[in-house]
Amino acid sequence: KKFMRNMGKKIIGVVPLWDDEKDSLWMLPNYLDAIISEGALPIVFPLSTDENDLRQLASICDGILFTGGHDVSPSLYNECKCDVCGEPCVERDAMEGILLDICINTKKPALGICRGIQFFNAYLGGTLYQDLPTDHPSSVEHHMTAPYNRYIHKVSLIKDTPLYDLLQTEILPVNSYHHQAIAILSPKLAPMAISEDGIVEAVYCPEHSFLWAVQWHPEFLYGCDEPSKKIFRAFLKV
Repeated sequence: KKFMRNMGKKIIGVVPLWDDEKDSLWMLPNYLDAIISEGALPIVFPLSTDENDLRQLASICDGILFTGGHDVSPSLYNECKCDVCGEPCVERDAMEGILLDICINTKKPALGICRGIQFFNAYLGGTLYQDLPTDHPSSVEHHMTAPYNRYIHKVSLIKDTPLYDLLQTEILPVNSYHHQAIAILSPKLAPMAISEDGIVEAVYCPEHSFLWAVQWHPEFLYGCDEPSKKIFRAFLKV
């Protein structure tokens, strides 16, 4: 039977996390809890590279959340993998490429978190630092220890961008748990926030109604941080 969409809560597709050691999919509840708390329903996708299946899944969703996780394969930005780069998940890279194309072509809202901003940038023609301590050493702590629902450094928001318009502040304290980051920004993306050591930490696609990504983790800060709540609300209200 043809799927009949219940005109109730919005549905958000969530890209799964992959565990190499256990050969299994998993999910951090914070991503789901933030979506549920804002009145939407999250669906964790299977790990798939079947374009038809992903199109069908995406068709029932009001937006796609691109989660954190594995290092993005350097092959996406035409570099060889360095020893300090983690082992990529080739299937996930391919899956996210299909989903990002769907979001761009159908104007479906997309939010990238941590790996999400890195994948958006690499897939759309930018490059990454494969390891910040090696490629861009600084005194800013980008790879904090638990608990993750606390601030570790600050970013400066760029005026006349959607994130600045949403939060109405020039300085935003954030958490941080990553070792890769944007090196050369994709020509299809525009920056919205810069870290104290010059890393682009938030981007958007000017040609899309809502294609945002942040380097920090608003899903961990969600319960105690109003800006994090506003980011999820902006994503879910499109």
